[in-house]
Amino acid sequence: MVVEFVERPLPKPSDEGYVEARLLEALGEARLALEYLERGLTRNAAGKAFQAWKALLAALLRLELGRLKTFVKTEEGRRWLESTAVSRVPTGRMKTLARLLEEAGHGGMSLWVAVVLDLHDYQYHGLDPSGELSKYATREDAAADITSALEELTRRAEVLKGRVKRSGELEKALEELKQALTRRAQ
Repeated sequence: MVVEFVERPLPKPSDEGYVEARLLEALGEARLALEYLERGLTRNAAGKAFQAWKALLAALLRLELGRLKTFVKTEEGRRWLESTAVSRVPTGRMKTLARLLEEAGHGGMSLWVAVVLDLHDYQYHGLDPSGELSKYATREDAAADITSALEELTRRAEVLKGRVKRSGELEKALEELKQALTRRAQ
């Protein structure tokens, strides 16, 4: 069940199971986002899609931590990356962290983070035809971006197969998400 993945205590970022736990969280949140979309709760779905991407970023930041530290110029910045960025993924620094991940070979992260930040604004402000508080004038536009962001998250989780110890739970969560996205596309 998806809720079980989301409600488990997280291991510490230094623990071996941290990346897998964050990926499980990302997939669980993504699945909940799709359930909310199916119920017509677009703003709630946007929030879950945002949380899914935040968990994915945490997994990638931990996975790439050694390489990312080489891109940061100051010791203070390297300490912040290890002590705060990996565990918290501050919303206000997501664009910076996405650019760092791009340097580590995760292309397109900045563009996807921009989309999920727009979804985050939509979650709080709802529809806004003027475009001042939210980038979405219709629920259909928001739903399309939610679906696209979740499809991209699924692709990225799939690519990590060779780099992350995969449990049966992780494989099952990934398969359930792929099936849900396929049903949504039909």
